[in-house]
Amino acid sequence: MSADPQRTLRSLLVSERSSFLEEKNRLSAQAQEHHLNYKVSVLLPECSSAPSHLDAALKSFSSFYLIRKLPLYELLDKQFLETAVYQGSVYGLSYRSRIDQENCVALTPNGRLSHSVSVCLSAGRLSLSLDKDSYELLGVEGKPSRFNHRTTSRFVVSVDLTDSSMAPGGRGYQRLLTGLTSHVQLQSDFLLSHHPGGGAALQSLLSRYDWSEHSPEVSSRSLTHLSCPTLLTSDLQSCDPHSFLEWLGAVDTDIGCENSSSSFLSSLVCPEPTVTASRSLSVSVCGLLLPQDVHRLIQELRCYLEQPRLAPWVALTVHGFTDSPVSWGNSEHGVLTGGENFYTLLLFHDHTYRLHLATGAPHTCPP
Repeated sequence: MSADPQRTLRSLLVSERSSFLEEKNRLSAQAQEHHLNYKVSVLLPECSSAPSHLDAALKSFSSFYLIRKLPLYELLDKQFLETAVYQGSVYGLSYRSRIDQENCVALTPNGRLSHSVSVCLSAGRLSLSLDKDSYELLGVEGKPSRFNHRTTSRFVVSVDLTDSSMAPGGRGYQRLLTGLTSHVQLQSDFLLSHHPGGGAALQSLLSRYDWSEHSPEVSSRSLTHLSCPTLLTSDLQSCDPHSFLEWLGAVDTDIGCENSSSSFLSSLVCPEPTVTASRSLSVSVCGLLLPQDVHRLIQELRCYLEQPRLAPWVALTVHGFTDSPVSWGNSEHGVLTGGENFYTLLLFHDHTYRLHLATGAPHTCPP
């Protein structure tokens, strides 16, 4: 790690302002493109408990599965492709694999229809981040990782499962299958979820391995006398986005922003001008979280803001997995510094919103 703090803290931040009433707003597409989410945090100023409809949305995120010691060639199993990948959206990620040290794999929707599989809705893409030895043994075309240091030690392989050559029996399919079964037998604990079929669509794969089903964990904290930025509209010219996101992150992680002279733990402060919320609610959901469930939560937050409230805004932050091979869409993700990839959505009572998308500096700019 560099000894220069300024180099380790560099990041990309894209901010935009729009309205849900604007037909050309891109929010839904941007949220859908962030495939692999592990945490959603919501801050509700001037709120002591979430109303029933919002509480139900926070507790209704889809369950996911942990499959232990899954051979990766199983992701090419014909029955799995036909019942899960071709019939909806599959989200999968190797579990507890460090992308800067180990082989990591992700299975995500690719966002377009297949010409070779007529029943395909969004099909899938297999993304592999491999060390040099594994890549050379696999024998499939890829490219050097953008996150190599002085030498080329990592490679990425991106496979469009809707391509005609990747249909079972096709030339590309057979080459990849042979590589994973004979040349380099990769296996990993694997997180897996499916929309809209859930466990039923995954049953053929689950039945052959040791697996467990998990529901996302929901936790909440009540906050009193919270100093908040005065955010009356989505026109946040008076509030620096970096300062606001630092403050929001401090609230989420329960770090004080008083910056008192007796404290040496934090120098964070709430951006001015400020207002004190007598009571606030911070809620987080953790797990393998589907973009569809995040989108439903956003719609419920809009309904929440339509009711008379003391605070005219709410904030939602969606964090991606640090060790995911991809971040937005098919963009390569890696860890040279912090591995961050997240977006924060500020919703206002007038249906406007402010969106901040952030990732590490070496990454492709978020959409």
